[in-house]
Amino acid sequence: MITDTHTHLYSEQFDEDRAEMIQRAKDAGVTRFFIPAIDSSYTDSMFDLENNFKDDVFLMMGLHPTSVKENYKDELAHVKEWIDKRDFIAIGEIGIDLYWEKSFLLQQQEVFRTQIQWAKQKKIPIVIHCRDAFDEIFEVLETEKSDDLFGIFHCFTGTFEQAEKAISYNMKLGIGGVATFKNGKIDTFLNNIDIKHIVLETDSPYLAPTPYRGKRNESSYITQVVEKLATLYGLSFEEIAKITTQNSKDVFGV
Repeated sequence: MITDTHTHLYSEQFDEDRAEMIQRAKDAGVTRFFIPAIDSSYTDSMFDLENNFKDDVFLMMGLHPTSVKENYKDELAHVKEWIDKRDFIAIGEIGIDLYWEKSFLLQQQEVFRTQIQWAKQKKIPIVIHCRDAFDEIFEVLETEKSDDLFGIFHCFTGTFEQAEKAISYNMKLGIGGVATFKNGKIDTFLNNIDIKHIVLETDSPYLAPTPYRGKRNESSYITQVVEKLATLYGLSFEEIAKITTQNSKDVFGV
């Protein structure tokens, strides 16, 4: 059993072959798909996905940092409305992204902190998006750290020191296609991180692993990540799949 802890299966890029793509993943041994939210424009698509694949997918709810704009309070209210209305597996993906836009940093920090607090109240994990913002992310986590703060640092691409710091806040590291890139860098130290802190992800349709880099990513390609980690850790494919799936269960509770 392999678990994809982060995949946007509702993406428009899968509209032509979603069922076939999910079946390919199942055939490859991927049986659990955790679905992050972005903003209100995708909510209906997420629920449609859940209705069509109810035994396979687990939905998160949250406001993605790149969707924090002038209307962020309305978007935040949308998240609050839904997490009070029904259960979700996590609050995500949330965080800070300074790659595309820096002018909303203060609002991103506010939204990140608010959603962390909601997750702690609900006693569910958070799934963090971080791009060009490790210091800013850690600053918020430092103020919110507690036994109720836990989750996944999605698509981890930082240094060994940043990995250790993320883990200190009860975060697992979400490892995907970047681990297979020649210039990904995390493969140079990943085996120094205890594998109990690692979960697998694709972030599909983005960040396809080698040899599919540059193409549309899909959940079946997670096997390339499993193979890479098996090499790095000196474990079998089956051991990596089993351990990382158990790690995902420890986070999400299912």
